[in-house]
Amino acid sequence: MALVPFMSRIIADVGISMGDEGKGRLIAEVIDELRQANGGSNGVGAVMKVNGGANSGHTAGGLKLNLLPAAVINADVRCLAIGSGVVADPRKFKWEITPLEKQGYNILARLLIDERTQVSDLSHRLLDLAWEDYRANILHEEPRGSTGRGISPAFSDEVGQRQIYYCDFKGSKDAFVQKLIQRINRILLTIQHVCQVSPENWNSFFDVLTDAETRANASSLEANIFKKDEFNFHRFIGSSPFTLDNDAIIDAYWEAGLTFKNNIGDVRETILRELNNDQFIIGEFGQSYWLDKRHGFPPNVTASHTFTPEFFQSAGIPLQPLHTIGVCKAYDTKVGTHVFLTQFPDEHPLAVKLKALEFGTSTGRQRMVGWCDTVEKGEALRYGGYQDLMINKLDALSYSGQWQGGELLICTAYRDTEGKLYYQMPRDDAERRLLQPVYVQLPGWEEDISAVRNFEDLPYNAQRYIAVLIKGIVDVAYRDGKRPKILPNLRYIGVGPDPSQIIRDVPQTEKLLALAGS
Repeated sequence: MALVPFMSRIIADVGISMGDEGKGRLIAEVIDELRQANGGSNGVGAVMKVNGGANSGHTAGGLKLNLLPAAVINADVRCLAIGSGVVADPRKFKWEITPLEKQGYNILARLLIDERTQVSDLSHRLLDLAWEDYRANILHEEPRGSTGRGISPAFSDEVGQRQIYYCDFKGSKDAFVQKLIQRINRILLTIQHVCQVSPENWNSFFDVLTDAETRANASSLEANIFKKDEFNFHRFIGSSPFTLDNDAIIDAYWEAGLTFKNNIGDVRETILRELNNDQFIIGEFGQSYWLDKRHGFPPNVTASHTFTPEFFQSAGIPLQPLHTIGVCKAYDTKVGTHVFLTQFPDEHPLAVKLKALEFGTSTGRQRMVGWCDTVEKGEALRYGGYQDLMINKLDALSYSGQWQGGELLICTAYRDTEGKLYYQMPRDDAERRLLQPVYVQLPGWEEDISAVRNFEDLPYNAQRYIAVLIKGIVDVAYRDGKRPKILPNLRYIGVGPDPSQIIRDVPQTEKLLALAGS
C-alpha cells in the first residue's frame, strides 16, 4: 500500500504508552519518506523539541540524545529548534553538543533555542533528589522514580513565576546572577526545612549526580573531550551542610549559557517563516500521552504537557491542522511505580529476553516489561486524535534466546472482581489496581524478521499479531461504535533498531481488521 500523504505540513511525533516507545527513530523515517516524495529534498524546515527536558531520552542513528531533537543525524534539516515548552540545563547542552560537533555533526550552525526556553540548573537537580528523599524517609512512600534531572522543580518555578529564561544570557551578568542566587537560596531552604533532608543524605546527592553524569558521559571522558572534574559535582558543595559554592555555580552556568548566546532567538518567527515557505515542521515530543501532568497518573507523570496541543504552545503559533503519529512498541515497558497490569513475571522466558534490551535512555534504569495493552493505547488514540500509528520492536518477539516458543498475549480489556468488563482506562489508580487484564492468545513465530521490508513477507503469525493489536486499539478508541470514515493507519512497523529496518507497505486498517477477524 502506498503511504497516504500527510494531511498537514506540521507533523507531531507522540508516544501513546508510558514512554520509551521509539519516538526518536520515527523522525528519521518521516524525513526519509518526505525526501523520497520530494525527489531528494526533504522539505523539512525545522524539527522542534516540544516539551520536557533532559528527562526525555531518544535514540537516533545510534546516538543517545536528551535535549536535542533526533534530526541531529539529518544534515539537510535546516533548523534544530528548542521550543518554549522545554526546560534545559545549559551545561547539559554543552555535554551533549560538544562531542557531537567533534564527530562531525553540524549542530551549532542549526540550533535555535527559543528565548523563552527555561533555564534549569544544579539546584533543581538537588531539589529533585530531595523530594525523592522526602517521600522515602519522611512519608515512607515509594519514590516516584524521578530521573533526577530537575525537570519538575524547574516547571514549579514557571508556575510560581520565578523563571530564568535563555534570553537572560543575552542580558547583563548581574541580572542573571541575582535571579540565580535567589533561586538557589529558596531551594536550599526547601531542601533543609521542608524536605527535612539529613546532612548525610545531602552529601550523598553530590555522589549520585557525579556518578550519574560520569557514566552518562563516559565516552566523552575516554575521548578526552572533557576532563573528569567537569562532572564532579562535589566542587559545588559549600562550606557547611545545605550551602553551595555560589561563585562556582555562577561561573559554570554563565559560561555555559554564553556558549549558546548566538543560538538564542525567536522560534515562533522561524516556524512561521518555514511554513510560509511550504516547508514541513516536525514536532518531537518527550515522554508520552500517559505521562502528561494532567492526563496521566500522578505521581508517575512528568511536569510538562506531552501530547499534541502542546506543539502550538511551545512553538508559539496559532492552532491549525496537525498530522499526528502515535508511537508504541509491540510490547509494553514502564519505569517508576506505575500500575502495570500486563507485567511479565520475572521468570517468564520472554521477560528475560526483553529485559536485556530495555534500559532507559536517560537514566540507564532497567525497564519493566509486559504484554501489549491495547486499552491503554486505544484510550490515547481516542483522546489524542492520531492520523497514523507506528509500532516498534516487533522483531523482539521472535523466538530466540530464552524465548524459544509459546503463546503471545494482547490485552484487549480489563475485568474487575465482579466480572465487569472495562474497555477504558479508569483514571483512579486505586480502581486500576483492582482490575485484571483480559487477553487474546496468539501463536508466536520462530523466524528472524529483522531483514523483512514488506508486510506480506512477515510470517503469518506476525501479521496476525499486528492485526489483532490494531483491532484492540481501534475497538477501544471507538467503543461507542462511531468510527470515523477514515481510520488511523499503521504507517510504519519497526523490525530492528537501524533506520533501514522498517516496513512501510502496511495494509490499510480496514484490511488489518479483516485479518484480525480471520
